[in-house]
Amino acid sequence: MDRALDSGPTTRSDSTSGSITYAIGELAGEFGVTSRALRLYEEEGLLKPRRIGTRRIYSERNRVRLRLILRGKRLGWSLSEIRELFDLYDSSHGEEAQLELMLAKLDQRREMLESQKRDIENALEELEHIVCNAQNALDQIRTG
Repeated sequence: MDRALDSGPTTRSDSTSGSITYAIGELAGEFGVTSRALRLYEEEGLLKPRRIGTRRIYSERNRVRLRLILRGKRLGWSLSEIRELFDLYDSSHGEEAQLELMLAKLDQRREMLESQKRDIENALEELEHIVCNAQNALDQIRTG
């Protein structure tokens, strides 16, 4: 088990800025992810915790970003797509460009899910047809 998850609560107010900070285990526990996942998101440039020695200290901004990362993953977005949205938000193009890109990506994802839904519905219809044929054949065998 990860030592960071074993430690007690360390959420605290940062004395320099007055903002709330989080240890890696706290953030991982709150969102039901592993500390390894947080380190991966850091490696990918999605989270940027402060370092004190070997410890990572996550800000409220990191917490919000983690929530957005997990939401994006639930929508089926790759980490690079999520990073693209973050980069747009951080750039001078700001929120308008980010929202336009997000809407375009949501439309693409909706189209893909609708296509998958149609494929599943067609497969279920075909499966039902096969089950009916198999049941009829079995009934004929039994009634001889």
